[in-house]
Amino acid sequence: MAGRRPVGLGHLTMLDTAPPDFVSLAAQAGFQAVGLRAAVASPAEDPWPMAVGSPMMRETLRRMADTGVRVADVEIIRLSPQTRAADLRGLFESGAELGAKFVNIIDFDPDHGRAADTLAAIVAEAAPFGLRPCVEQMAYSALTSLADAVKVVDGSGAGIIIDPLHLHRCGDSPQRLHELDTELLGFFQLCDAMLAPPSGLLRPQRLPRGQPADVDDAQLESRVARMLPGDGELPLADIVAAMPRELPVAVEAPNLQLCGRLGPPEFLRRAREAAARLLDGSHDPGDPDDPGDRREARR
Repeated sequence: MAGRRPVGLGHLTMLDTAPPDFVSLAAQAGFQAVGLRAAVASPAEDPWPMAVGSPMMRETLRRMADTGVRVADVEIIRLSPQTRAADLRGLFESGAELGAKFVNIIDFDPDHGRAADTLAAIVAEAAPFGLRPCVEQMAYSALTSLADAVKVVDGSGAGIIIDPLHLHRCGDSPQRLHELDTELLGFFQLCDAMLAPPSGLLRPQRLPRGQPADVDDAQLESRVARMLPGDGELPLADIVAAMPRELPVAVEAPNLQLCGRLGPPEFLRRAREAAARLLDGSHDPGDPDDPGDRREARR
């Protein structure tokens, strides 16, 4: 992987994997960085015990030192009308302990003005810990377009995460990315999907970490049924071309079915190689070693 752009791995890709093991698996697959779920996305989700000083935090730091893998971002803040920046100190402390640069936010506050004020307060609270809060658009959040994300972020010092799946499902095109002020960008992610929204997805008995399973197909696709870069139809090359060369990038492509069949090491190896092909400009939509993978990923 020498000379290639550093690539991270989002924890959602294998959320049931404990942070220390996730660091080790990412390193084995050739990833240089990871994102870690240090706080839950909903009350129903089982938290990883990643407070500063906890045994899991200490072991994660040891694995990072052993492998050289760094933590790029921690998650997650669920922004709502009840969110108070002062209540998030524990997450910021964990992020700082891990050396993270970003903290991820999902906005569920329908009042964009109030959300912007809350986000500005979060930015101020996170700054002493060296963290930059970043939001991303999602069709099932309060930010259903890039325009919404810009409206809430602009002037706060926060950033925007570009996710190919959410970009497409929200109806925005890669061309829209060229119109963004690059100062607003935090980092971008890689995954793939079919152009048409999914329908009738196979529902697992449980989702990772106890996430709610009674969700629609759009949320289920996002959480457990994405495709690896190159296995779907999204205009990934156009998205990469619109991103500044220095912008951090991470693969976030959870696929319970494919990971279960291949096993975590092979699944992550293929994820890393798929990202390399795309970022190196040598994207090949087929896999000569296993032509059935694309068909299985679509199911």
